[in-house]
Amino acid sequence: MLKDILAEIFPLHRTLVSQGTDDALRIVGRHMPSAANYALETYPAGAPAWTWTIPERYVVHEAFLESETGERLIDFTDNPLHLVSYSPPVERWLTWEELEPHLFYNEQRPQAIPWMYKYYERDWGFCLPKMQFDRLDRGGRYRAVIRSEFRDDPSEGLQVGVGLIEPHLGNEREKAPAGDFIVCAHICHPAQANDDAAGVVSAIALACRLAENPLPPGSLSVRFLFCPETIGSIAYLAHHEQLIANLKGGIFLEMTGTDGPLAWHHTRQSDHRLDRVTANVMASRRAAAAGGEPLDPNIAAATERPFGAHPANDERVINGPGVNVPCISLNRWPYPEYHTNEDSLEIIKEESLADAAEAAEAIVRIYASDYVPIRTFRGPVFLSGYGLWVDWRTDWRLNRAMEKITLCLEGRHSIFDIAEEVGLDYWSVREVVEKFRANGLIDALPIPSAS
Repeated sequence: MLKDILAEIFPLHRTLVSQGTDDALRIVGRHMPSAANYALETYPAGAPAWTWTIPERYVVHEAFLESETGERLIDFTDNPLHLVSYSPPVERWLTWEELEPHLFYNEQRPQAIPWMYKYYERDWGFCLPKMQFDRLDRGGRYRAVIRSEFRDDPSEGLQVGVGLIEPHLGNEREKAPAGDFIVCAHICHPAQANDDAAGVVSAIALACRLAENPLPPGSLSVRFLFCPETIGSIAYLAHHEQLIANLKGGIFLEMTGTDGPLAWHHTRQSDHRLDRVTANVMASRRAAAAGGEPLDPNIAAATERPFGAHPANDERVINGPGVNVPCISLNRWPYPEYHTNEDSLEIIKEESLADAAEAAEAIVRIYASDYVPIRTFRGPVFLSGYGLWVDWRTDWRLNRAMEKITLCLEGRHSIFDIAEEVGLDYWSVREVVEKFRANGLIDALPIPSAS
């Protein structure tokens, strides 16, 4: 069960660089398929990563707020969200006027503890429910204690988890397109389930599906990246710039576990082939839901958004300046518990986690297996002579489309383009084209990078 994996990751103090993040990455490794050859990479604190710098490891020994009577009002051990992430050490008595600027709450959810972070500000704070904030004595004095440290030992640097699922190896792989498709999920939000432990486990499910049923020979490999938000993908790509030219597309997965509709965000290019494939998959899912198949009815309400629309995360790195690899995002945002302690296991649905993995798989399978067929024949093809004739009594639509398909084999259209042109399912058209290929009637060309 995917929710069981999520339950292992959920309670950990996962911030940019912390023991909880390291532990979560190792949990991921236990559940990734062996075919992925999952491994951890470490980048030392202070090392440059393009315009960024790798942050220090954050260690919290204890953090609490006490009243004058010694009553423990807020305690990190009760919930890591009580402490603003990356708060520096503090030990002092404060008046209410001095304390108030360091207290944070969620006005819309007064019973919830919000999540706050000050990664690069070196300021401190505590988070608490608005209801508790309202009860605090404005005339009292308070003792704030944060015993934290920032470590820059190279052996304790920022970690990311990486896996690679290869397609099925066929005899003609060397003639087919090469490259990688990247799937990314961030792992750094402490004590929150949907954001983004849910995206992590949906990505694990996708990896398992692709390992169990490999992509066809000649398809792109699928690279999985599990990392702290933004800085993790920056660090990975900055240390592997040679991979960028080989990346042909990507998906960022997050917040996949609630019962809301699955939304997708366009690539930065907006009308890239990846956008068209995603739109096609989402339309097919809506059609299937409307046809009464046993799919979550929320599929019918799937939302389409522009690139960079909130919530925007690591797709801004993968599809950002100097990288510019077409990357979509899949998520179930918004949801009311977002960035609070109420983002818990109780709001997670097993079927939603699996459904997001299924949607991502459908997109990856089409995009990664697509190629440009170019004919090696002249004139109309003697279909019957090559076992390619389609009986109109069995499949009228494909029978009528065969001539148009053969006219599209000029090295200018991918299989997905052809499927769109003739109005048929991608896999039906690919099966036909593969039969042409098996008969030596076409060669496979790689998809142009700009497509």
